[in-house]
Amino acid sequence: MSTLAHTMMTAARAADSGLAGPGELDRYPYAEAPVADRVAVPSWEGADQELGRVGRRAAGSRGRGLHGQLVQQLGQMIVSGDLGADRPLVPEEIGQRFEVSRTVVRESLRVLEAKGLVSARPNVGTRVRPVSDWNLLDPDIIEWRAFGPQRDDQRRELSELRWTIEPLAARLAAGHGREDVQQRLADMVEIMGHAMGQGDALTFSRADAEFHGLLIQVAGNRMLEHLSGIVSAALQVSGGPVTGCDRPNESSLAHHARIVDALAAGDGAGAEAAMRQLLTVHPEVERVVPAPREH
Repeated sequence: MSTLAHTMMTAARAADSGLAGPGELDRYPYAEAPVADRVAVPSWEGADQELGRVGRRAAGSRGRGLHGQLVQQLGQMIVSGDLGADRPLVPEEIGQRFEVSRTVVRESLRVLEAKGLVSARPNVGTRVRPVSDWNLLDPDIIEWRAFGPQRDDQRRELSELRWTIEPLAARLAAGHGREDVQQRLADMVEIMGHAMGQGDALTFSRADAEFHGLLIQVAGNRMLEHLSGIVSAALQVSGGPVTGCDRPNESSLAHHARIVDALAAGDGAGAEAAMRQLLTVHPEVERVVPAPREH
């Protein structure tokens, strides 16, 4: 096993234990409701009963801070429909329920507002916004939808979006023959092979996510590059046989290797075709996207 593969596997296992891995960031960088609005109390029955004691638990939640964990909890509740626009979100009540400070609550609500989930207005308070206002391309909202009542729609939409983005990115990337990128992509395929042999699905998925993210970044299209986070989120939350990346298997590994070979040869059409085949490894996908076209 190469040193890179060993290092990545070790890092993946450390992250799985609850420790923040290299490059993991605390992603979570209001107006308070008027007194007259505080008669409507949100229902917290579905909330995590232990969240109020997060300060006494070991660092987890993917390296997020205290307000990041509150963002996670409130975001999940909003996306699942447990918190709706029919009642205000009162900072004091949230703070009491989750045993966090007013500052933590305000920071959390600001993050949710930036994601389009809530809005704060004078004399109205902080309320949940309609789905049409949500930033549905935000990786957190993708995750919350993927594990909530909208899971089937979210996974289908992600699969359709990937089908649009990634074959194009593969074709464009073939025109950028950077040896360092080619080597890094080949390294990721090697890591996936080692991980699959050891039954290490976590390392496989991390190498897979880096492979696809790097491919989009090297395509030379900055607008596409901004969508790399969507692909990464899709790979993390797929949760079912939607694409060839969902499970470590020989077919998936072979298609990744074909993409690398096509890029090295400057074969844009071949890279695009290999990516389409990768995204349709499972027969179930054909209900969502068309079969690969011959070039």
